[in-house]
Amino acid sequence: MRAAFDNLLEEVCVRLGFCGSVVDGQPLHVDHFLPEFGVLTAEEFADALFKAEGWDPDGSEAKTFRSSVREAFVRHMGGSEIETGQRGTDV
Repeated sequence: MRAAFDNLLEEVCVRLGFCGSVVDGQPLHVDHFLPEFGVLTAEEFADALFKAEGWDPDGSEAKTFRSSVREAFVRHMGGSEIETGQRGTDV
């Protein structure tokens, strides 16, 4: 599962440009916004990714890229939701 998640992160960073950001001097990464345990959906992943960019997940910028992020999640993670473990990616 970790390899699939790493591949997803590589795709959204390299292909889509979502590599995290620095807001108020603090580096942000998608991992900071993922649940530690439970179910993670493609929608929740997209929200976390946009928050890591310093974007409003409901804003117009996010709406432009949301479907591409969801599609990448499904392609790499094998479905629209996954069961997560610690830090949102360990099963």
